[in-house]
Amino acid sequence: MKKKLQFSFLLPTLLIAAVVGHDYGDALSKSILFFEGQRSGYLPQDQRLAWRGNSGLSDGWTYNTDLVGGYYDAGDNVKFNFPMSFTTTLLSWSIIEFGDSMPPHELRNALVAVRWATDYLLKTVSQPNRIFVQVGDPNIDHNCWERPEDMDTERTVYAVDAPNAASDVAGETAAALAAASMAFRSSDSGYAETLLRNAVKAFQFADSYRGAYSDNPNIRDGACPFYCDFDGYQDELLWGAAWLRRASQDDTYLNYIEMNGKTLGADENINEFGWDNKHAGINVLVSKEVLEANKYTLQSYKASADSFMCTLVPESSSSHIDYSPGGLIYKPGGSNLQHATTISFLLLVYANYLAKTSQSVNCGNLYVTPASLRLQAKKQVDYILGSNPLGLSYMVGYSNNFPQRIHHRGSSLPSIKDHPQFIACKEGSIYFNSTNPNPNVLVGAVVGGPGKDDAYNDDRVDFRKSEPTTYINAPFVGVLAYFAANPNPS
Repeated sequence: MKKKLQFSFLLPTLLIAAVVGHDYGDALSKSILFFEGQRSGYLPQDQRLAWRGNSGLSDGWTYNTDLVGGYYDAGDNVKFNFPMSFTTTLLSWSIIEFGDSMPPHELRNALVAVRWATDYLLKTVSQPNRIFVQVGDPNIDHNCWERPEDMDTERTVYAVDAPNAASDVAGETAAALAAASMAFRSSDSGYAETLLRNAVKAFQFADSYRGAYSDNPNIRDGACPFYCDFDGYQDELLWGAAWLRRASQDDTYLNYIEMNGKTLGADENINEFGWDNKHAGINVLVSKEVLEANKYTLQSYKASADSFMCTLVPESSSSHIDYSPGGLIYKPGGSNLQHATTISFLLLVYANYLAKTSQSVNCGNLYVTPASLRLQAKKQVDYILGSNPLGLSYMVGYSNNFPQRIHHRGSSLPSIKDHPQFIACKEGSIYFNSTNPNPNVLVGAVVGGPGKDDAYNDDRVDFRKSEPTTYINAPFVGVLAYFAANPNPS
């Protein structure tokens, strides 16, 4: 009886959200705005999140190199290039696939967000036989609760010099620059050419000196356990080559993908897509050539993409993704919404590729249409925006009910505009431990999200649930652009 009453209490919340619908256009604007809160470097005059200020202005000085700019990955003040370059690839891919669905001013804002990253990434590959992979010592940084504008911790620069390997970061940087070159091609062809030229150079470094960046003794303690390469560097080589193929149409990269698929693990059916594991994204990206250009030498990639899609459909006999009782894709490990946003993005991209060629996916016991893939994605998006058992939007600043105490230094400490006095490393602890809402609203930030039971406590200390990251938001930009233009997809 008790269970029945509980269900009847939850149902109206879900029904109201479903009937009222969501303002996907508003969510899109805010998802892009978030990136301004993550900026490192000199902030421009048109900075819209005005509570932020300049930071990290001497980054790179120990190498006598300008490494100013880029993004802080999450709620700390470290620039990790592995997830930053993945963020950049996904932001660019969002524009490539769904930019036509964005209002012109939001397309411009999205391109500005990409360029903030690519201007920095170009600096990281500017020296021969060297790639800069990180700025900031996370062990020291995480010991402080400090505004980025006040940073007085050591800004350690982590670099990998040939013949030492950094195939993962260099491969992902190649992917980011190649994808961004496509995003900028129609608006700034000169910049697009610069990006593509440097993408080629980054890929050469990745492929010539094979290995994981976090295996280097001088990198390991800084990168691990935060952004260690847990899943191997092979996927980033294929990912970088796939993006260079897409951006350049050079057959050299087509041959690379064909010849190296087996040895680099392309047929590993891994139902995951994120900053460390690119296999599902590679398969979807490469499938476009099979579907639209009949490149049957790449058929194995499409077969893997089909298999991945079937794992996501609950009605499929090969379904093996976990869902929370409220319907959210769930994977253990924290920051769960990164899986919901990346997988939703792949669902929509693959649906578009299939629809363009009037195809569906054969999942054995049923055929899955593009429309059903879009519906799967819409369920995840609506859950994130508030159609969930708590009626809580997991995007900060969207709707009237969203997390107030996110795990984010700049958001939780008084703004430098309101409190210009220096707040030292440990002086910020009172703000970290406070139960008060964050004084600065990081509009558009999508937090790590609820657990497997749909539960979420608005707790700054619980970083696995309350910390936003750039790579949660990046694919969400494309997803929201699609639904803003197609609120009732078919």
